[in-house]
Amino acid sequence: MEILNVEGLTKDYNGFLALKGVDFSVEKGEIFGFLGPNGAGKTTTINILTGLTRPTSGKISILGNDVIKDIKKVQENIGIVPDESNLYEEMSGTENLEFCASLYGIPKEVRTKRAKELLLQFGLQDTGKKKFKAYSKGMKRKLVIAAGIIHEPGILFLDEPTTGIDVESARQIRKLIFELNKTGTTIFLTTHYIEEAQRLCRRIGFIVEGKVIKIDETAKLLAEAQKEHIVEFDTDDASDVLIGSLKSDFRDFKVSRSSTGKIHITSKEKIDLMPFMRYLDEKKVNILEAKVLHPSLEDVFVKITGIEADKMKKDKEGKKK
Repeated sequence: MEILNVEGLTKDYNGFLALKGVDFSVEKGEIFGFLGPNGAGKTTTINILTGLTRPTSGKISILGNDVIKDIKKVQENIGIVPDESNLYEEMSGTENLEFCASLYGIPKEVRTKRAKELLLQFGLQDTGKKKFKAYSKGMKRKLVIAAGIIHEPGILFLDEPTTGIDVESARQIRKLIFELNKTGTTIFLTTHYIEEAQRLCRRIGFIVEGKVIKIDETAKLLAEAQKEHIVEFDTDDASDVLIGSLKSDFRDFKVSRSSTGKIHITSKEKIDLMPFMRYLDEKKVNILEAKVLHPSLEDVFVKITGIEADKMKKDKEGKKK
């Protein structure tokens, strides 16, 4: 059953087309990942879906309601967790949650009970009376997510939920996302962390330059990628000259240099390491390590979009500073 459906979505900013006929749907009970580099249209899409921006054209329905014509009814049934905190620094954790609940018309006795439940669920029960400004980045992120589900929405929009927080807090938040999904919450997730999408999402959509260029189940994307065999050589020389020489002398293989400066050999067939090791030895190139790689969702992303995942991550983190 579709909980969200988008057809022909466009957004024109004075001649700049940020979205160019975007189509996708999200099924009830799934975690749907939306991946793409900076400027691809992720934030514009999520802003339109949640009523913060009006589209130039297209159709959107959430829980059977028209987002463009009946946004107030839609907003009653969705949760929004922006990539920046939207809570009040001078309010305590409990006060922030109860205030958010009041915006949805939840009675006082119910919102007080709900706030206590969420603080406990998110491991914040000992900090409920602390002012929000005293929270760590990870704690703040947890409370923002808790505020987004205070009214028990049918679908939760999470925009970059683990950006800018420590590894342990990110792990805890991923666990919370799993738990929320297990209890029936449908989740629309944008992230620039490819490995995060691989862990969390049942289906993934890739968006580049305002167009959705691929949507499929994560398992199918990985299965397709794993039809290829990849060997990685960590050497003291990965120059353009050496890469060019390898390409010329091993024409049946794809030769490339990774974002970390290592040599990748790719083939549809199983790769014998020895011919390459002998070749590099003849070229006086020292091999520090040679290993077989198992293709990941990052490899799928690079192949489909032509964009290095490492570059996307750095661009996003640079923007956050």
